[in-house]
Amino acid sequence: MNLSSLSDLAKAKAKYKAGTRVELVQMDDPYPKLKKGDKGTVLFVDDAGGVHIQWDNGSTLAALRGVDEIKIT
Repeated sequence: MNLSSLSDLAKAKAKYKAGTRVELVQMDDPYPKLKKGDKGTVLFVDDAGGVHIQWDNGSTLAALRGVDEIKIT
């Protein structure tokens, strides 16, 4: 991991603090029952940059940095 990605990880952890409400914009995974516009609450950001979310539909799937897209609501 280079310094740039460490900086990106720190920014993600600062932006997506536990309790932040988010909305799914796009997810590159055909299996979960999540769709664009679904909302949830951030649980934590892991050291790989995955944003772990408690989705309102009951799922606890993480949004992966650089793969999936979420926005703060």
